[in-house]
Amino acid sequence: MKKLHKILAVAALAVLAPLSAAHAQAFPNRMVRIVVPYTPGGPADVLARALGQQLSTTWGQPVVIDNKPGANEMIAAIEVARAPGDGYTFLLASDAVFSLNSHLYAKIQYEPKDFVPVSKLVTANLMLVTRPDFPAANVGELVEYAKKNPGKLNYASVGAGGVNHLAMAWFNSINGLQMEHVPYKGLPQALQDLMSGRVDVGFAVIGGAAPQLPSGKLKALAVAGRNRSTIAQTVPTFTEAGYPAFDASFYFGVAAPKGTPAEAARKFARDASAIVNSADFKAKYLTNLGFEAVGDTPEQFSAFLVGDRDAAAKKVQISGAKLD
Repeated sequence: MKKLHKILAVAALAVLAPLSAAHAQAFPNRMVRIVVPYTPGGPADVLARALGQQLSTTWGQPVVIDNKPGANEMIAAIEVARAPGDGYTFLLASDAVFSLNSHLYAKIQYEPKDFVPVSKLVTANLMLVTRPDFPAANVGELVEYAKKNPGKLNYASVGAGGVNHLAMAWFNSINGLQMEHVPYKGLPQALQDLMSGRVDVGFAVIGGAAPQLPSGKLKALAVAGRNRSTIAQTVPTFTEAGYPAFDASFYFGVAAPKGTPAEAARKFARDASAIVNSADFKAKYLTNLGFEAVGDTPEQFSAFLVGDRDAAAKKVQISGAKLD
């Protein structure tokens, strides 16, 4: 009888094994939502929509981009933190969500433990730009002019505490400058007011600002990063401009709600990495935005975040930025 039971158990496992494998391979079997904390039309939104379209083709399921801008990406972060951890909701956000906000605010309505790290998708460098008629042709002249006019200049950002804001706050802090902060909900609106002269200076993702340089609608003073951008080759790096200690780089990564199945996170990371590292995707959606492909694993992104959060604490302390 025991032998019969053992045979039946083995047979049952043999039947269930392919069923379990089929179930695991079934993900995703319905619509997937990617929440983006930016307004439509900006670089991050373009990246998310292009990625979503490719993932939809790969998976044979619809991938919907859900824009939830505001509060330094926290509206989107809270939305995803409270979503079911079933593998069908993801967040595409910057280091504001993953590392900076916990140092910028005394209390936030989400914690790092509320998310499962999925993948650091891309890295990006910021470009320092000014209104077209600004009386400075390089970074040194900007610093000199700002020192002679304390409190009279203003700068645009894509929301208080965001990467653009912190980059400018840090730049002002280390150079002893005083400028008024003017936050916007999205990059298109910020660039529009820069081009029209309503604001003086600001940091922007290279891909968002570079198209406006040839026509003279914007003036670029420097770019972050070790090398000049391939889409703005006439613009010097901060090192070339005489400010080697200054850096204004960031990244966009993907996370999911706590409890998301590990295989769902790995599949998203694996398929997204293949997409962002493909030559066609790079040419169409990364190079022209000033992004560099990464596409790492959940384990790699999780390890990266440990050091990034330590760096964020130092960056916020140096900048003096506090949002409450």
